[in-house]
Amino acid sequence: MLLKSLIKPKERLITVQENVTLEEALKVLEDSGYRCVPILDETGTIFRGNIYKMHIYRHKSRGGDMHLPVTTLLKNATKFISVNAAFFNVFFSIKDLPYIAVLDANNKFYGILTHTRLMDMLSQSWNVNIGSYVLTVVSSGNRGDLAGVAKIITKYTNIASVISLDAQEGEMVHRIMFTLPAEVDADKLDRIVHALERKEFRVAEIEDLKKEG
Repeated sequence: MLLKSLIKPKERLITVQENVTLEEALKVLEDSGYRCVPILDETGTIFRGNIYKMHIYRHKSRGGDMHLPVTTLLKNATKFISVNAAFFNVFFSIKDLPYIAVLDANNKFYGILTHTRLMDMLSQSWNVNIGSYVLTVVSSGNRGDLAGVAKIITKYTNIASVISLDAQEGEMVHRIMFTLPAEVDADKLDRIVHALERKEFRVAEIEDLKKEG
């Protein structure tokens, strides 16, 4: 389920109603500095879509009528998720959007989830700010591989976080990314890598988070 703490609620947003003109919407966008804002119905409860500054500029540069309703250039009308949506589905919905609209259980506009907030949350869950190294371990995807790798690593240290990436089409391997805690030094890292490789788990990549920082 999507965490409500990630969502910026409607009360904290700048929106425009569907009955405003393109000229009025452009002023809102220019004053706010946002490249797009949600369009809501006149009651402020139903999500209609988004209006982008660039689309209004393009319309205006071509001599378009700026007194047309903002819905003339409405985009992303079907780009929304439920507040109860499975978290995994969010990634397929938000894609290249700056944000995605979130609806409540009654299909009323609840707020937005921004691309930046989602990436920040992933960064925090990955513990990159307090980790030392990220090991990318390649396995054949056999049952018990994840547990086997984790058991080897935890003989030497705790695991700060782990992410498993499914195999791509045509591949027969899985990539498991382990973030090791900050206290792991180069010597301990070498011992972990050697222990994994003795058990035929290949360490495909080692990222030094301290060096990256």
